[in-house]
Amino acid sequence: MDDQKAAVYHAAELLDGEIDQPQIREAVTNILKAIGEDPQRDGLQGTPDRVARMYTELLAGYRTDPVALVNDALFDVDYDEMVIVRDIEFYSLCEHHMLPFIGRAHVAYIPKGRVLGLSKIPRIVDMFARRLQVQERLTRQIADFLDELLHPHGVAVVLEAYHLCAMIRGVKKHDARMVTSTMLGSFRTNLATRNEFFANIGRGAEPLSL
Repeated sequence: MDDQKAAVYHAAELLDGEIDQPQIREAVTNILKAIGEDPQRDGLQGTPDRVARMYTELLAGYRTDPVALVNDALFDVDYDEMVIVRDIEFYSLCEHHMLPFIGRAHVAYIPKGRVLGLSKIPRIVDMFARRLQVQERLTRQIADFLDELLHPHGVAVVLEAYHLCAMIRGVKKHDARMVTSTMLGSFRTNLATRNEFFANIGRGAEPLSL
């Protein structure tokens, strides 16, 4: 493996091995018993298996091959202006309560002679979102991965999301949304560049809604 691929794998922060579905099925069965339900009644008999398969899908980002994801969609292009992909829908699971948070991502970079295929940026967002997460770390991971992959002049990532852990339990504030950002390179050091990014993602934007 060459140094560039090794750096990309390192930036992806993957986990080894496969998800242990039998252990999840056993755990879900025990939860059903703990709350007083009968795991063998109609409607619940298949629940442990369904939940195990669900987590395999929702947490697939831990085991997504980043090199296969990018699939050589890196192109040498003489372009050094801002590239933005905005309004990327995503879902993730809060690691504190394992409830979903759902929102959209806005991602930008300024190329240094190299651009990434358009569809790859939403896929990168999904790779990190489909894990147990906190929004702050998710935002940073997306930015750091793109920075390592492209070595651009700068990277900017903004996420806005609704968190079910704050909507259906605890504080129960269904209109509160969280906004996080990471700015690297010229987006961090140059106010005009940062303002251009925020103007572009704000122009014509519809309010985030579930």
